[in-house]
Amino acid sequence: MAPRKNPSQPAGSGSWNPVADWYAGWVGAEGSEHHRRVAIPAVLELLQPRRGELVLDVGCGPGVLAPHVAAAGARYTGVDASRKLLSVARRNHGAHGRFVHGDAIRLHEVSGLDPAAFDAAVFLLSIQDIDPLEDALAGAAWALKPAGRLVVLMTHPCFRVPRQSGWGWDRQRRLQYRRVDRYLTRLAVPMKGYGTVRRGFTRSYHRPLGAYVNALAACGLVIDAVHEIPTHVPPDPGPRARAERLAGREIPLFLALRALKR
Repeated sequence: MAPRKNPSQPAGSGSWNPVADWYAGWVGAEGSEHHRRVAIPAVLELLQPRRGELVLDVGCGPGVLAPHVAAAGARYTGVDASRKLLSVARRNHGAHGRFVHGDAIRLHEVSGLDPAAFDAAVFLLSIQDIDPLEDALAGAAWALKPAGRLVVLMTHPCFRVPRQSGWGWDRQRRLQYRRVDRYLTRLAVPMKGYGTVRRGFTRSYHRPLGAYVNALAACGLVIDAVHEIPTHVPPDPGPRARAERLAGREIPLFLALRALKR
């Protein structure tokens, strides 16, 4: 999955604008295959949006979650720092909710957002592109009503560390394994350039699992559900297919957390 931050500009600067066209084209109007088959169903299972509820999508990008929230009868609001991605979101999903421009780490400053106004909030594959983590989660807690729920879905921080993890093959045991080179240290990892002219660059933020748990608790958010989600991609045919299938089932691609506001 593509990470979401430009290393040359600060958070909330609109730094996704240089890669917005590439990203919107890669994701598509309905979301990438990972969005459609894995990430969105997992978020909806935990979020459980209900008719009349207000749902806030933080770092909404092109807004692929909006039609699913609207289909449940809930009212959707997406917020993102990239005006270009918001333009795509409004074009594709403007009928399903509203989209506002703002910084995920300064939600209290975003015009059109009020404290304790939302029944639920979600970070759908965006939290690892936002820094500082603590400010983003505090903003979500600020926006939630008492007993409101927050769902965070991310690439699994224990197994998917940008540039510090990967697959390995044990020839003697005929076993595919996941190699993790670094884990406890927080990392801000510059990623490759995107787009035909390679003008846009992104940055992915790695934190250990404990950082997420502690940051949620510091905001008065208590985790009540954890889902670890494997990939859906079938292995390539060949002599390693059985080992790849087993590794795909056992080593999760995504981690989803649900937390309730005390």
